[in-house]
Amino acid sequence: MDLKEVMAINMRRLRHDQNLTQEELAARAGLSMRYLGSIERARVSASVTVLGQLATALNVEPCELIKQSKR
Repeated sequence: MDLKEVMAINMRRLRHDQNLTQEELAARAGLSMRYLGSIERARVSASVTVLGQLATALNVEPCELIKQSKR
């Protein structure tokens, strides 16, 4: 699994854990909803700047978004 997919899975999980919609998370992170959806579907790679914005919006460390689960 590549990092785009890992980030998409983690972002979706964290967003759901916090009961946020894509629209709410996009607003918190200062991103368009369309771009956020593309990241969450692993269609685009987020820059490190965007990674930081999303981490801040989700109140987590950036590494939490790209950490692979140990399965």
